Amino acid sequence: MFDPYLEYKRNSIMTASPEELVMMLYNGIIRFVNEAKQAIDDKNIERAHNSITRAQDIVLELMSTLDMQYDISKNLYSIYDYISRRLIEANLKKDKVALDEVESLISDLKDTWGKAMDKVRAKVYSKG
Repeated sequence: MFDPYLEYKRNSIMTASPEELVMMLYNGIIRFVNEAKQAIDDKNIERAHNSITRAQDIVLELMSTLDMQYDISKNLYSIYDYISRRLIEANLKKDKVALDEVESLISDLKDTWGKAMDKVRAKVYSKG
């Protein structure tokens, strides 16, 4: 059966720039962290585990795509590694404090990434 929402989502991913894909991944982590926190509140351990695992998978994907010849990539790798370890702790203990920390770190990265994207776009489009 055709689902227009899923088709739109698939097309959005397939046509996104690499920069936009990173933003989508950050949004995905935040979404899954929030789902996990709600599941913990609801005492739904399986859903919490699944949501945290999905967030971990995204972080691992971000780690695997870094080009380690750049210092910024090495720094990002360290941040992602820390986030990954906090997600593991959160999953083991169903710890919302760890999830709050992950959400805050990812939100900061997302905001910084968004500002960088805006600056690049402004430079590209100002050259017209």
